[in-house]
Amino acid sequence: QVQLVEAGGGLTQAGGSLRLSCAASGRSFDRYLVGWFRQAPEKERRLVASVMWSSGATYYSDPVKGRFTISREIAKNTAFLQMNNLKPEDTAIYYCAAVDTDLGGGWKYWGQGTQVTVSS
Repeated sequence: QVQLVEAGGGLTQAGGSLRLSCAASGRSFDRYLVGWFRQAPEKERRLVASVMWSSGATYYSDPVKGRFTISREIAKNTAFLQMNNLKPEDTAIYYCAAVDTDLGGGWKYWGQGTQVTVSS
């Protein structure tokens, strides 16, 4: 079983920065894909960025390319999302999620979410 705990959300002004963290416990992430999703009020939850734990390969959705950076610290089993030049439309609850790429089955493990609010 994998437990994910997010931290680092908060309130900032447009143009500001925040750094989210996702600490994992329960097992090593060696074969996992770890992603950050976000869900704004009355909107669908969408993938923002992901990182393949073993290789470090990353993916970014178009709205955040060039502004957000996903990374991981293997020794601490922790993933990060550095968010720069934040915009009001980035306001959402941000969730960390993980999927075992050997087993598949979709994004099985989720954190509790952390609120990010960007004021104009």
